[in-house]
Amino acid sequence: MHTSPSHLTTADLLSILPHRPPMLLVDEVSDLICGQRASARVYIRPDWEVFTGHFPDRPVLPGIYITECMAQAAGAMLLAAPDNRGCLPLLFEVSRMRFLHPVLPGDTLCTQAALSEAAGGMYVCTAASYVGERCVARGRLTLALKHP
Repeated sequence: MHTSPSHLTTADLLSILPHRPPMLLVDEVSDLICGQRASARVYIRPDWEVFTGHFPDRPVLPGIYITECMAQAAGAMLLAAPDNRGCLPLLFEVSRMRFLHPVLPGDTLCTQAALSEAAGGMYVCTAASYVGERCVARGRLTLALKHP
């Protein structure tokens, strides 16, 4: 894969990822090595609508949102390659995902994704998310890139 910038802003992500608010969760990507690894940052806004129902008296970010943040970091890592621009990153499989600690409104979630395997348009990535130094989730994601 080709090299790319090592940092992506929200504006850059909007030009690479097909996600749009409210489903564009990643705020920025850093430590990007195109097709190899990326780190993403997400500020968990207390006003996200999901917190009105999960849970009203003790809001906790659902694990599927953490998983989606991981998938978006992995997707940005793959789509930053010029050859992959315009592809649709589809989450194909989630495996060995563990949620170790709750993520709360006001936290900053830092996610790391790294490519483990690639074959036949399928990309297996390891991913982990942290709040501060504490690992809150980790697992494997497989993405399929659908070409236009």
